[in-house]
Amino acid sequence: MALKDILPSKLGFGAAPLGNMFRDIPEAEALATVEAAWNDGIRYFDNAPFYGAGLAEIRQGEALAGRPRGEYVISTKVGRLILDEVEDVSARDLGEKGEVFKHGRPNKIVNDYSEDATLRSIEDSLKRLKTDHIEIAWVHDVAQDFYGDEWLGMFESARRGAFKALDRLRDEGVIKAWGLGVNKVEPIELLLDLEGPRPDGFLLAGRYTLLDHDRALQRVMPKVAERGLGIVVGGPYSSGALVGGPNFEYAPATPKILAKVASIKEIADRYGVSMKSAGLQFALANPAVAAVIPGASRPSRIAEDTAALNASVPAGFWKDLRASGVVNPAAPLPGGL
Repeated sequence: MALKDILPSKLGFGAAPLGNMFRDIPEAEALATVEAAWNDGIRYFDNAPFYGAGLAEIRQGEALAGRPRGEYVISTKVGRLILDEVEDVSARDLGEKGEVFKHGRPNKIVNDYSEDATLRSIEDSLKRLKTDHIEIAWVHDVAQDFYGDEWLGMFESARRGAFKALDRLRDEGVIKAWGLGVNKVEPIELLLDLEGPRPDGFLLAGRYTLLDHDRALQRVMPKVAERGLGIVVGGPYSSGALVGGPNFEYAPATPKILAKVASIKEIADRYGVSMKSAGLQFALANPAVAAVIPGASRPSRIAEDTAALNASVPAGFWKDLRASGVVNPAAPLPGGL
C-alpha cells in the first residue's frame, strides 16, 4: 500500500524529543506536547525504541492512551532492542549522535537487525506504546553515521533478517508498510537496487531540506516517485539550524551552514515568510514526499508547524530563492515552479 494512502495528512509528529533529545524534558511537558498535536489534528506519530532508550514510546503510549486507535497512525522502528539492564549512558557508541539522548533512560541498547530481534522489537514497542498494532515499521539507521565502515555489514544483516521479516508481516497484514528510517541517502539507493525486498517507502531525515537536498534529489527522489513509493521527510528544519537553532546534523552548525541560513532568511524576511513555512513547504513540493514530521518538545511548537504548513507563500519568494542559488535548479517548488 502506498504511504500516501496510509498516512492521514501531510504533517506528522516526530517523537524523538519525547526521548529527552538534547535536554531533560519534564514528563508533563512531553505529554502536553502530544496532547497539543492531537488537538491540532495531527494523527500520524513516528517513534523509535532508540529515542531515549524507550522513553519516547512510553510517553507517547501514555499520552495517546484512551484515544480511538483507528483514528491515528503509528510508525516505529526496528534494529535496536532495549533491555531491562542498565548501562553507562556516557559510554555508549552511538556514532554521530553520541550526546543526543544522554538524558534518556539508562537501559542497555543492543543493535540487532536479525529476524528474531525484529519481531521482538515490534512486540516490545507495542507494550511501550500501549497498542496492539503499528501501521509502519522502519529499519533504523543502517547507515554510515552510526556504523562507519561497518555499515554495509549491518545493512547485509538487515537484508537477511529485518527486510524478510517485515516483507512477511506486511504481506500477512500485521503491518501496512515498511522501509528504512535513515539519515543518509546511500542505504535507500542500495535497497532500491535489490531484487528481493519490496519496501513501501522510506523515512529520510535531514537529507531533503532547504539546507541539504542535492544528493537526495539526484539519487533517490526520482526512483521513489517512479515506483509509486513515498518518502517521509524527517528533520525538515535540519536539527533546528533552519529556524535559528545552533545545531545542524546533531552538532553545532558550521559557518557555511549559518551563511546559507542567513541567505534564505534575508529573502524570507523580504516576503514576510516564516522559515518554518519555507522548510515545510519546500519538502512537500516534491511529488515523492508523502509527509513531513518535524519534532516538537513544547506544546507551542505544534501550532507554529501547522500554521507554517498552511501559510500562503508568494511565488516570488520561491523564484528569488531559486535565483539566489540556494536551492537546486531541479528541485520542485510549491505552485509547480
